[in-house]
Amino acid sequence: MFIKDYISKDYPAFNSSDMIDDANEMAKEFGYSHVFVKKKGVYQGAISQSFLDESPEGTLGSLDMHFEKFAILDDGNLLDSIKLFHTFNCNVVPVISKTEKYMGYLCCDDIFNEFSKYPLFSENGAIMIVQTSGRHYSMTEVCKIVESNNGKIYGCFINLITEDYIQITLKFNSENTSSIDETFERYGYSVVHKYYDDEKEDLLKDRFGFFQKFLEF
Repeated sequence: MFIKDYISKDYPAFNSSDMIDDANEMAKEFGYSHVFVKKKGVYQGAISQSFLDESPEGTLGSLDMHFEKFAILDDGNLLDSIKLFHTFNCNVVPVISKTEKYMGYLCCDDIFNEFSKYPLFSENGAIMIVQTSGRHYSMTEVCKIVESNNGKIYGCFINLITEDYIQITLKFNSENTSSIDETFERYGYSVVHKYYDDEKEDLLKDRFGFFQKFLEF
């Protein structure tokens, strides 16, 4: 999960004196959204490939007022990079040292491939989103509810926080999904969404369908 273990070094940072066209061609060749610029070895910022397409001939330094100041430290965590990918609409993030030296980059495909190995994403299981008040929230209790019904948790995370409530997404493996559903409601949680086959619900639907056909006769 540490950034330093996932740094790639085959995509260079350009000097501010390098030509815009050269940087643009390199970004297109790699298929990356941004190029990175350095000056005397110090990272200056990033600029999008689409912006380079529309820029006049000249050096990258002439575009310094358009540099986007984003990067991640080499001693950071992979999770820290996710927000950067989203915020700057990029598929590549520069990695720098504490002295702002360009160390390499992270590619979003590499990060997503790494996360895909985690049981939260790789294992088949039921997915449920539950909601509760902020005061009532307890991840320990959430896990206990699942495990007390012989469920095995693959992962859980908070996907929404407001002043009034918190929503928690969890993925688990269990043959007692209906019991877990009911236990959450008994503890004061609302089941907002559930993505699995609910046998009890299906049975009720089948009985209701049979009852409707009976009435038609």
